[in-house]
Amino acid sequence: MVQQYQSPVRVYKYPFALVMMAYERRFPTCPQIPVFLGCDVIKDEESEDGAIRTTERRCKLNVDAPYILKKIIGVDYVFFIQKNVLDRRNSVLEIEAWNESFSSRVTVLEKCKYFVHPENSEWTCFEQAATLDIKNFFGFENSMEKLAMKQYAQNIAKGKEIIDFFVSQLNEEGITHVEPWKDPLENTKVVEKAASPIEEKKEAAKFNERNSIEGKLPSNREVQLSSDYIERFLGKLDMMQESKLVQLRHSIEDLRGSSVPPDTTLLRFLRAREFSVDKAREMLTQSLHWRKKHQIDKLLEEYEAPQVVKDYFPGGWHHFDKEGRPLYVLRLGQMDVKGLLKSIGEDELLLLALHICEEGLSLMDEATNVWGRPVSQWTLLIDLEGLNMRHLWRPGIKALLRIIEIVECNYPETMGRVLILRAPRCFPILWTLISTFIHENTRNKFIFYCGTDYQEPGVGGLTDYVDPEYIPEFLGGSSETYIVEGGIVPKNLYKVDLEGPSTEHEHSLYHSVSLSRGQVHNVAIHCDDPGAVLTWDFDVMRHKVIFNVLYKEKSAESNGLTVPETTTVLEQDVTGSKEWKEGVDCTKVEPSIVCHDGESIQGTHIMQDAGVYILQWQNSEEQEFLSSISSHKAQLMYFYETLPSANYKGSMMSLQSAVSGRSVASSSLSR
Repeated sequence: MVQQYQSPVRVYKYPFALVMMAYERRFPTCPQIPVFLGCDVIKDEESEDGAIRTTERRCKLNVDAPYILKKIIGVDYVFFIQKNVLDRRNSVLEIEAWNESFSSRVTVLEKCKYFVHPENSEWTCFEQAATLDIKNFFGFENSMEKLAMKQYAQNIAKGKEIIDFFVSQLNEEGITHVEPWKDPLENTKVVEKAASPIEEKKEAAKFNERNSIEGKLPSNREVQLSSDYIERFLGKLDMMQESKLVQLRHSIEDLRGSSVPPDTTLLRFLRAREFSVDKAREMLTQSLHWRKKHQIDKLLEEYEAPQVVKDYFPGGWHHFDKEGRPLYVLRLGQMDVKGLLKSIGEDELLLLALHICEEGLSLMDEATNVWGRPVSQWTLLIDLEGLNMRHLWRPGIKALLRIIEIVECNYPETMGRVLILRAPRCFPILWTLISTFIHENTRNKFIFYCGTDYQEPGVGGLTDYVDPEYIPEFLGGSSETYIVEGGIVPKNLYKVDLEGPSTEHEHSLYHSVSLSRGQVHNVAIHCDDPGAVLTWDFDVMRHKVIFNVLYKEKSAESNGLTVPETTTVLEQDVTGSKEWKEGVDCTKVEPSIVCHDGESIQGTHIMQDAGVYILQWQNSEEQEFLSSISSHKAQLMYFYETLPSANYKGSMMSLQSAVSGRSVASSSLSR
């Protein structure tokens, strides 16, 4: 396996000539690098005009390896050849080093360069690249690779300190300035260049070639990606992480030219792919195509939230957490998921989520400038007070999973911490449904609080992460928020006619039923998986109905009939049959619910025993002659689903049914 290293640009705030004098003091020995035992000069020559000096050294290094490994390879020292080419005219020093020992088994190649900072002629830049390829090393290839990279990292860490050390030593000796090299033929060449544009272009091309290891001048962006810049704006990275960042930048530049995302973005994608340059490049490239296709870069300027979002979406930015991260507060328990989806649609809800993510990126940049240290993530605080089974509406879950998928692909490593507060007993169902779609790195950032646990003082409470002065009032704090309270979205704001043709989402999910006076609709669910969870969701569109959940033993039969999958029968037919009669062979397993016009009902039941479970809706008005008149019919739309018991084994909280409050719906919707 070939290991590659590419350094960021390191900046010395000293002139090039002074840095070169300090560099020469590293030879023939350098006590600051113990493994460097000395060197012999095998070549040292200059061009006729003195502009180019070429020096070759044979360097002796101690083998910093375990004793047994030294015995196996049979040597205590290894030798490297170092070739330096100093271009005094253009103020560039290029260094190339390769191993002489074990060259048939191991290939080590290092290239370094010192050059004048393109934006400040009084500063000097340094960059280096290296490759290590261990082909065959007595069966110790992996061990040697780790040892070599460890030793190389230590030497790199000392490299900048060594130049600083020798510059300080020169200052102590009274040497604070070194005159730059003067070209004795400078005046003549100026005249020649002025008279010969072709020769001038040739000289410029040579200058460009000499000034770069890869044959191109470092751009301003490359110089900006210095070690100081990284530490100030991106955070502390180890040697290999810095290298991967530089490699990814060069790779994206090759693909997209000058259209390269910010370094913070590159680093996030690298972290999401555990600093694999190839995987990060693939993920980032796909994301950049996605951003271009959907014009995401214009979202902050052009997005305008629909009025229903402004009035009913209970989320917003609220100060910072203790680490200086922007804090977003979402009162999910107060959000009418169904109402928002019916009012603005799934695509618009996704757009809202993406706008929040874009705001987060912008706020993180602002926080970095304000705090003077890197802020690359934001914190999400989710209040679940009021959460119940109405939030498990399947189209809502589907929309949430779509949002999670898109955010995970395009905004990786932006979530620093997720604080889940006041989690109710039904929360494990929601968490089970969505957690498998969240990347493990993100799942590990979730912190859960049940009830009032978040108010506990000391270690473990909410104040560990948010300053008391910023805790919102609705959580017992003193900080005022500008977040709407949410609530039920009025159905007159829905853009979808629930009584008309089904939408794409509802076509295969929801069933519409009309019940005349006294009529009953039953849905039988056969359960062979004790412990499975039965969930339901229905809207009462007209009049009121009574809802029951019944249980019938699987072996129970009556009059030679089996329980039908779905039946609609008159009340007297049901009560006249033993298999449907409550208290005989059907048992009520949930309390009866009287559901009024406009209500949205969600619930769940753990099917503890095998058998048949019956969802039953009944028009509560008595049967009369006019029952066939449509205006006296109750109308509802329902959906049900069974969730396997395996999903809920070991849940920390029990599950229970939950019923939403009465929806704010106008009776004028009924016809």
